[in-house]
Amino acid sequence: MAERVNGILKDEFYFDQTFDNLGHAKSAAKNAINLYNQVRLHLSLDYITTNMIYKVSA
Repeated sequence: MAERVNGILKDEFYFDQTFDNLGHAKSAAKNAINLYNQVRLHLSLDYITTNMIYKVSA
């Protein structure tokens, strides 16, 4: 599972780059989390976002 998540981070969110400083790394991580939860459609969730699942279950 960790290998799959790492692959997603590297392939879809360009986390295979070298960051200039901690602020740049934090900004990239924050953007990746936002995209993953609010934009990216997940096959295992019938092509909806994780936020949609959260809103329905809350």
